[in-house]
Amino acid sequence: MSTTPPRVYAARLVGLPIFDPQGDQVGKVRDVVVTVRTEATQPRVLGLVAEVFGRRRIFVPMTRVTNIDAGQVYTTGLLNMRRFEQRSTETLVIGQMLDRNVRITPTGVSGTVYDVAMEQARNRDWVLSRVAVQEPGKGLRRRGQTHVVEWRDVEGLSRREPTQGATHLVHALNEMRPADAANMIHDLPAERRSAVVAALDDERLADVLEELPEEDQVEILSHLDSERAADVLEEMSADDAADLIAELSPETAETLLQLMEPEEAEDVRRLMSYVQNTAGAMMTPEPVILGPQATVADALAHVRNPDLTPALAALVYVCRQPLETPTGRLIGVAHIQRLLREPPSTLVAGVLDESMENLRPEAGIDEVAAHLATYNLVAAPVVDENGHLLGAVTVDDLLDHMLPEGWRDRTVRRG
Repeated sequence: MSTTPPRVYAARLVGLPIFDPQGDQVGKVRDVVVTVRTEATQPRVLGLVAEVFGRRRIFVPMTRVTNIDAGQVYTTGLLNMRRFEQRSTETLVIGQMLDRNVRITPTGVSGTVYDVAMEQARNRDWVLSRVAVQEPGKGLRRRGQTHVVEWRDVEGLSRREPTQGATHLVHALNEMRPADAANMIHDLPAERRSAVVAALDDERLADVLEELPEEDQVEILSHLDSERAADVLEEMSADDAADLIAELSPETAETLLQLMEPEEAEDVRRLMSYVQNTAGAMMTPEPVILGPQATVADALAHVRNPDLTPALAALVYVCRQPLETPTGRLIGVAHIQRLLREPPSTLVAGVLDESMENLRPEAGIDEVAAHLATYNLVAAPVVDENGHLLGAVTVDDLLDHMLPEGWRDRTVRRG
């Protein structure tokens, strides 16, 4: 086993897998917990915040950490699965210390913290030893000069700032998957969460909102001005936006719908018109739709879109004009696996699955689940009484509605 390096930077720890002695992954690093007494004394590292399976966050004491290397963290395997709750005497390095305004006392240079290093002292305790500080950009330089200095040479790390920025924390969040970023935002103190939300761009905030519990979604949206809230809703998938708007007061919902682009608002209004937990309410109105003259090459080019979920990329829907939902008559669907086996010049209309039945928008959640299970599908078309394609229900849409309320906060134990 490799030895622990003499100095470990906290921002580089985030996302690293945590293993038990048998080599099984038990979670991922999400933050570092320290206790800050004075600026003259190096803070003691108490442990790590780890995300375990089921998206629960627990505390891993440093006494349980046996080794840290470039790609993973090893523990004794004896972990308390109780949810982590931060104490008033504790500070989260990633969540609260990054972006603090500080001053390097020997030189008088001011800047913001973008990383903090920790290392083991002679008594084997882990302490914060160095601070990475970035000066503000000057002139045409967008990024200022950086400095890595001893902890004792930095002033301002022991005080809480009501106007603390979020540039470096947002950078760390942007490196995570949306679900992981959502978990970190969920656990931030209120003032830090507000700063992060303000600093995230609309598209990234929309991705994160889709992964947060409903109460967090409503709280975050309620603190945005109406114009930005509408912009963020436009960036969300229409079904997620419809679910979120349905949780708002009728007056607020109507205000935001009026501010959204008409086409985006129309999709959301249409989804909201269906009874909850039906295929119409769950469906995504923008699957991959092509006309009958499209080729296999055209279809493959469309499903390569990185913004598509795997479930949406699994089927191509061939329809008569118009090709926006509600479309002309649905001719049929083509599976991605079949498309990969056909010559690129082949017409998609010639490789359709003619055995699959369609869902009606009023189909209940149990009927949708049985349909996907019967045909071994991850997505299925939803059509009206005239055969026009209204949208597609995907297995992730179904799971979001089938799982119990608050499932994101529950622990799923491995067998």
